[in-house]
Amino acid sequence: MSDWPEALEKIRGTVGVWTMAQDSLAPERSAEMAGELEALGYAALWFPEAWGREAFTSASLLLSGTTSLVIATGIANIWGRDAVTAANGAKTLTAAYDGRFVLGLGVSHEPLVQRLRGHDYRAPLATMQEFLLAMDQAPMFASEGSTRVARVLAALGPRMLKLAGAMSDGAHTYLVTPEHTARARATLADKFLGVEQAVVLGESREEYLRRAHAHLEIYTGLENYRNSWRRLGFDEADFVRGGSERLCAAMVVHGDEGAVLEAVNAHRSAGADHVCLQVLGADAGAAPMDAWRRLAPIVTTA
Repeated sequence: MSDWPEALEKIRGTVGVWTMAQDSLAPERSAEMAGELEALGYAALWFPEAWGREAFTSASLLLSGTTSLVIATGIANIWGRDAVTAANGAKTLTAAYDGRFVLGLGVSHEPLVQRLRGHDYRAPLATMQEFLLAMDQAPMFASEGSTRVARVLAALGPRMLKLAGAMSDGAHTYLVTPEHTARARATLADKFLGVEQAVVLGESREEYLRRAHAHLEIYTGLENYRNSWRRLGFDEADFVRGGSERLCAAMVVHGDEGAVLEAVNAHRSAGADHVCLQVLGADAGAAPMDAWRRLAPIVTTA
């Protein structure tokens, strides 16, 4: 058994939810949403940091509305705070909420870093390595200063995956196939691997494609995702805005509850320790509660 932090041990072998829907709700309602996901049996709630709430503040809201659900940033942008703030904030959340916090960190993307935040987007790998070293050296003289934090990196390419295995507890991957999961497992060895999987539950093929293309629209314009997909055998014809139908089929599962479970199991067989499902609803900003409820009896008990 690997020496994993408590939060990652809690979600080993489980299924969680990946969503940004909490930002569409009033703060107190976002905590209620997390509480319902917990009641449904999901093990973790992963959420991003982009144009919505600040990640640590949002995590505290979600943690406050739950008692067993693990709350994970997927990811917190390293340009959003310095390394000392990240290290010490994560320790406080971990200590205050029974070891249920996972700090997922990522280098984000040039448009979000330069245009939104006004920083100079530098070499991602070196910048992340410097940030992690600074976190490890950060002093904290509060009572929770020695608290161990569960820390994973957003990683797609082989070098960032290698860094995740060397300087964190593992990796969180996004928009990947089981083939990528198998490669990531080989790189990470016994470190944690949490994989996001996008889903359209039911619906016609036309509606599925509408949601899948809308989902991929931003990502097909980002070079780090295109590079990841190239390594998986996709090419420029797949990177039209919104993605080709071939890319949609590879990145977004379409079907009933059984099809979703099959996709979860494919990632598990390839080496995933945890799979978080991103359900694409009719309204991208709304919480897809009906779909979460339908999926829960199938995926949380498998």
